[in-house]
Amino acid sequence: MSNSKKHSWEVSDNQENPASMAMLYATGLSDEKMKQPFVGVASCGYESNPCNMHLNDFARAIKASTVEANLTGMVFNTIGISDGISMGTAGMRYSLPSREIIADSIESFILGHAFDGVIAVAGCDKNMPGAVMGMLRVNRPSIMVYGGTIRSGKYKGEKLNIVSAFEAYGKRIKNEINDEDYMGVIKNACPGAGACGGMYTANTMSSAIEAMGLSLPYSASNPATSPEKAAECEAAGTFIANLLAMDLKPKDILTRKSMENAVRVVVALAGSTNAVLHLLAIARTAGIDFGLEDLKQINATTPVLGDFKPSGKYLMEDLHEQGGLPAFMKYMLDNGMLHGDCMTVTGKTVAENLANVTPVKAERGNVIHPLEDPIKATGHLCVLQGNLAPEGSVAKISGKEGISFTGPAKVFNSEQEANDAMKNQEIQKGDVVVIRYVGPKGGPGMPEMLKPTSIIIGSGMGADVALITDGRFSGGTHGFVVGHVTPEAYLGGPIGLLQNGDVVTINAETLEISCNVSEETFAERKKTWVNKDLSHLNGTLKKYSQLVSTASEGCVTDKS
Repeated sequence: MSNSKKHSWEVSDNQENPASMAMLYATGLSDEKMKQPFVGVASCGYESNPCNMHLNDFARAIKASTVEANLTGMVFNTIGISDGISMGTAGMRYSLPSREIIADSIESFILGHAFDGVIAVAGCDKNMPGAVMGMLRVNRPSIMVYGGTIRSGKYKGEKLNIVSAFEAYGKRIKNEINDEDYMGVIKNACPGAGACGGMYTANTMSSAIEAMGLSLPYSASNPATSPEKAAECEAAGTFIANLLAMDLKPKDILTRKSMENAVRVVVALAGSTNAVLHLLAIARTAGIDFGLEDLKQINATTPVLGDFKPSGKYLMEDLHEQGGLPAFMKYMLDNGMLHGDCMTVTGKTVAENLANVTPVKAERGNVIHPLEDPIKATGHLCVLQGNLAPEGSVAKISGKEGISFTGPAKVFNSEQEANDAMKNQEIQKGDVVVIRYVGPKGGPGMPEMLKPTSIIIGSGMGADVALITDGRFSGGTHGFVVGHVTPEAYLGGPIGLLQNGDVVTINAETLEISCNVSEETFAERKKTWVNKDLSHLNGTLKKYSQLVSTASEGCVTDKS
């Protein structure tokens, strides 16, 4: 019996479990395959979005690679919720909960069937952190394979991506685009398979996970339809066999230092605010003491170097053409920004993986700016606190919006109310739009507010209107926005007590989010405050609302 078959022998070779053996033989396994380590290939594939529609094909290729490596690979499926499809609808409430369902699925399958290892194939935003959390829970040799970024679209000479479609709606409201061109953008924004192309949440999290050592080098930046991505899938079996032989597990790889690497890469690339939620959740799942204050310190000492959409010019495919994420990581390592001694799923350290990699050419006007001439001298993921967010909030300030904003609150108790107000042009320059009761418990599910921010940008008011919410933002969001306001309105947080006309101040320099309302006034308002009624909830959202922790704790449902 192989030393790598530490768990599956119980179901494939233990004479006291004849029924499990009989069922495995019924699937067509030979005596030889029964003696090999069992590797689960977890696919987040489904047919209804470009980020995931190719993942089942990747899973089959990865299974074939396990056969070549003398392993018994078996494909199983978990779910995914498309943020792009559900955005602005009631379905968006299921997006963040899907992360927990994915982690639950991987844990349940691998431990329920006594598999020895797992290769997770993930494509969209919540797939990847969900897969990594599942890998950490089972803590058996594991690799995550990213489905890859999408190629850019094109219409009338303009380079497009998914956010182009959202922002076209704002232009349509202002009659700056006709119906033909509006549909032209929509039909050409996404040319095929792959996750959203800018430094949105999918590419942010793939970069973070590669930086923390849980995916193979280049996984984050190999485009979905590239020969490099196909080769990565074909190599996965060899690498998981090596991990099984070494008995190298996710919790051996993920340490505080590798978490620091992940955060530094996310900040340097100007990644999504969602990374804050997911990295906190991953650290918590791994049992690593790493919180908002740690992220705040790394952000303060890390410059923004990546000129990526949504606030910049480039897409992940552009970095791929210049050497991919390893070329960027080599530039960071050479400049003392990464811990090179962290272990990875290759069985080698970060420094060993990057030893023969040529660093990216960092220069102004390129995808990556040089350290001596950064896009922003300190990080863009600002953790703000104050009397509106006593337990914290997160803003994505690229520097292009300015560093502070003060204005009267326009308060809305749902995203739809805010969208309708914008559609009717009721939002004026200088307003601070407040969207509340969309937090993890009160949403429930903490939906993303990409639609309202895209309307603001598309209507030309990106520099003149701020938005704060106890919900969260897509990686595609840009502008003067603050999310993850904690405590959320549903828990009686101050954001739930704001009224129209209260003056709100957001300051990225002092890291403050406050309003001109005294504690005494808040206390008076609290006496007549009526909470959102969630008695109608059932099923997934009811369970999630009852179990989920705060945004400042990563929105995990396992709080142990």
